[in-house]
Amino acid sequence: MVRYKKSEEKRKQILFAAFQALSELGYDSVTLQTIADHAEVSKGVVHYYFDNKEAVLVELLEWLTAKISAKEQAAVQEQQTAAGKLKAYIDSAFPGPAKNRSFYRVYLDFLARASRIPVYREINQRFYDNCARISTEVLTLGQKEGIFAKELAPDTTAPVIRAIIDGCLIQWLMKDDDELHAAYKEMCYEAVMKVLRV
Repeated sequence: MVRYKKSEEKRKQILFAAFQALSELGYDSVTLQTIADHAEVSKGVVHYYFDNKEAVLVELLEWLTAKISAKEQAAVQEQQTAAGKLKAYIDSAFPGPAKNRSFYRVYLDFLARASRIPVYREINQRFYDNCARISTEVLTLGQKEGIFAKELAPDTTAPVIRAIIDGCLIQWLMKDDDELHAAYKEMCYEAVMKVLRV
C-alpha cells in the first residue's frame, strides 16, 4: 500500500512537472528530458512510469480535465439556486490570472493537436460532456425557477455556455493583462445570462 502511494505521488510529480514544462516552453519544445528536469528526477525515472512523451501528455490531459471538471462540479453542487450555480460555475472556471494562464497555455496546445490525434479529441470530448452536464443542470433548474427561457433546449444551449466561458478566457489571455481578469469574468457572466434569460 505504501509503495503504491509513493508510486502515485511520483506519477503526480511527473505530471505536474509536464504541466509546468508545457506552460513555459510549449508542446513542441517539451521532451522527456525537460519533463525530468522540471520534476527534478532523472530521465530514467520518467521512463519508468511512462513509455514516452506522448504517454505522459495523454495522462496529463486526462488528469487536468478530470481535475477541473470535478472542481467545477463541486462548486456548482454547493449552490441551491440556478443563479448561484451559474455564478459558482463561472467563478470556478475563472480561479485567477496565474491559474487560468497556465491552464489555457497548455490546453490550447492540446486543442491545436486534437483534430489530428484521436486520443486528445476523445479526452477533450469527455471534458466537454462534463461541462454540458453542468450547464444542463444550471439551465433546467433556472427553467423550473422561471428565470431562464423555457424554449431553450439543453442539448443546443449547454455547449454555448462553455463556448462563452472559453471564449472570454481566451480573449483575456490574448490581452495579457492580469487586471482585466475580473472584468472578463463579469463579461462572461453577463453574456451567459443574456443567452439564458426569459
